[in-house]
Amino acid sequence: MKLLSSKEIYRNSLLSLSVEEALDPAGHRLVRAVVHHPGSAVIMPVDSRARILLVRQFRVPAKDYVWELPAGKVDPGETPLQAARRELKEETGFTARRWSKLASFYASPGFLAEKMNLYLAEDLRAGKAAPADDERIEHRWFTWAELDRGIRTGRIIDAKTMIGAMRWRLIRKR
Repeated sequence: MKLLSSKEIYRNSLLSLSVEEALDPAGHRLVRAVVHHPGSAVIMPVDSRARILLVRQFRVPAKDYVWELPAGKVDPGETPLQAARRELKEETGFTARRWSKLASFYASPGFLAEKMNLYLAEDLRAGKAAPADDERIEHRWFTWAELDRGIRTGRIIDAKTMIGAMRWRLIRKR
């Protein structure tokens, strides 16, 4: 792809929005609005009983409370794994001794330039959560059956959580 022009039309501490003109690899001209995000870390905390820890918080775009895997923005100077460790502690109070990468993906690559990095966190230790001032987070352990049922019935609607469940299920079958 060849970027011909980019005009930023909005910026805040989390993201920026630009209108970009580009040529795709076949030479076709494209004009797109693009939301730029520094990337995020997604954590799939799994305890010794194979339960998955999800968080629940109100999400303005969804206009509802959403159960999801803990996640957050990669801050400047941080690696995605460092952000995952920080976010797990902040949102849930837990720390993990074992980390492994499950996937990297774009949730909506048609307009959102946010690469999500998904990590499995195991050998967990409880601690005190320290969420941001504007975060009201609760957490709860889900068995695989509860998580699977939540996805199948539409109770769990978060894409990163669905991807995490799928990837974790695949590695458990090996």
